[in-house]
Formats: sequence, structure tokens, C-alpha cells
Amino acid sequence: MTGTGRVSILMYHQVGQFAPMREHRSTYCDHRNFAAQMAWLHRLRYAVLRLDEAIAGLRGERPLPPRAVVLTFDDGYENFCEYAWPVLAQYGFPAMVYLLADRLGQPAAWFAADGRATPPLMSASRVRELHRAGVDFGSHGLSHQRLAQIDPDVARQEVSDSRHRLEAVLGAPVRHFCYPYGSYDETVVNMVAEAGYVSATTCDRAAAYPGQDLLRLPRKAISFGDNLAGYAWKLHMKNQPRGVGC
Repeated sequence: MTGTGRVSILMYHQVGQFAPMREHRSTYCDHRNFAAQMAWLHRLRYAVLRLDEAIAGLRGERPLPPRAVVLTFDDGYENFCEYAWPVLAQYGFPAMVYLLADRLGQPAAWFAADGRATPPLMSASRVRELHRAGVDFGSHGLSHQRLAQIDPDVARQEVSDSRHRLEAVLGAPVRHFCYPYGSYDETVVNMVAEAGYVSATTCDRAAAYPGQDLLRLPRKAISFGDNLAGYAWKLHMKNQPRGVGC
């Protein structure tokens, strides 16, 4: 099969029931919209890949199928279990969930800075349960810090220690990283490489292509207000315009 030569890595955060909002929309997805989006991917025969499969395609080790998509979920919210995973399992879609190694089973405390309620994050036992069911997990650091803006020694711990701790929880290798807030620079990228990660995802909004730096992978943010027309447009576009945050 001839490949398209690109993959859309989609970025989700929470999936659930939420009141209408004007701010922070890219960190919420209504569960009904999510179900409709997954049904649309299934109906139009999008190739929903594991991140490892997409990486192999981006490396040129295998062709990327037409309409290649990867589904990623930042932070590891408990509502993934209730609202996202049952829909994904229905269609046999894989997912990559990025976890905060020091925050498992705790509330998302950084929401308080914006005056928002602090939703719970998955516990270690929940992570193991989902891992056995087929969910893939990567690292989002230890505690959700802007890595390019903190002390380099602290940033190095966030990157490296999180991998070791998550591997102890999962009993499996952790190969993929995600920059909290999309905050990275050359120093942070080098830390991720030194820690042994295969890939790292950003909040840079574009499709990913073969030959791309695997430690600077772009993603397309799915926002609270996206209807199916907007969702389809984001999948089709090579680059997503500014204004849709991480």
C-alpha cells in the first residue's frame, strides 16, 4: 500500500462531561464529541497506529499507511478510564497516555493556579490495569513543570527519574516522553536523548513526516469546541494555525 508520508499525532487531555468554557479549551474534550470523533475515524478507515508503529514509519522502516493517526493523552486523568478507554476499546484503537510519575493517584494540582477544579489522576494500580488491557504509557515528567524554564538539574531529574519510576510501576520499558506545556529547548532535548527515550512529543501544531526529529514531534491539539467538521479539517491540514494551546 502506498503511504501518505505523514502522520497526524492528536493531542487530548481530559475526556468527560464539562460545562461550556472560554479558556483552556484544548485541555478538555466532551465525551460525546470524543465518541463521535472515534466513530468518524473508524467509519472513514483511518489507520490509528500505536506510537511505536508510527515511529517505525517516520524512521522509514515501514510505510506509513494512508490517513495515519496516533492518539495521545497528556497527564493521565482518571476520566480517561470512564470516558475514553471504553470507546477506544470498542474500535480496537490504541492510545498513548503520558503520565506524571510523582503525581499518580493525586489531583492535578497545577490547575489551581488558574482557579480551576483539580481533577484526579490515575493511580498506579489503575495504570497497571490499563497497561494489561493494552494501553501504552509514556512519561510526562515527574510533576508537570516547564522544563526549559527551571534549573537544569531539576529538569534532568524530571526527565530521567520519571522514566525509571514508571518502568517500576509498569514492569515494562518506557520509551516515549512528552514535554509538559510544550516547554523544551536544545538542552532539554539533549536530556531526553541521554535518558534513552525513543521519541518526545511537543505542542508544535503540525503533521509529522519521515525524517523528522523524533524528539521534537509535532501534534494537533483537539479542543473542547471541535465539531466533526473542525476535527476533519485538523486531520487534513499539514499545519495547524496558532491559537490552539497545549
